[in-house]
Amino acid sequence: MARTFHVLFIFLTLSSLAASESHRFSRILSPSTLGLKKEKLSHLHFYFHDIVSGRNATAVRVAEAAVTKTSPSSFGAVVMMDDPLTVLPDLSSKLVGRAQGIYASASLSELGFLMVLNFAFTQGKYNGSSLSVLGRNEPFSSVREMPIVGGCGLFRFARGYAQARTHKLDFKTGDAVVEYNVYVFHY
Repeated sequence: MARTFHVLFIFLTLSSLAASESHRFSRILSPSTLGLKKEKLSHLHFYFHDIVSGRNATAVRVAEAAVTKTSPSSFGAVVMMDDPLTVLPDLSSKLVGRAQGIYASASLSELGFLMVLNFAFTQGKYNGSSLSVLGRNEPFSSVREMPIVGGCGLFRFARGYAQARTHKLDFKTGDAVVEYNVYVFHY
């Protein structure tokens, strides 16, 4: 009887382990099982056109706080964007993608934006791929650095950083052209 109980206990334990193996929460994979090859470092260079004025605005304010209008930093303003990305600083140059997302004034004392956006590429080998940015942007600093926190398509498992430099700012309209240099590791 004890032997039968012992065999039954072992059988139930092994059955339980086998069942839990097929329904486990996580497992370690080799990158090759997902078709990933050698990791590379790419440099992308383009111009971001943030157009906030006129009938063809590509960035529009969608929300603001009660203090936004009296705040020196426009604290609480939230802007939704679908900005063109071009090869050259001229808006009529070749379009390579769009910067789609939001930026919000997140500082009470100085102009500092929380940037949450995707660089969605529409040309060349990166067509259909995107990079995701989540970080702080101080537009009056000469160079701003923001993290690349991920991507999709050819940029799966992406990580890196984007450096932004204001190329042209129209103080009258608020329109801006920003040069971007993006350095990203991806497979």
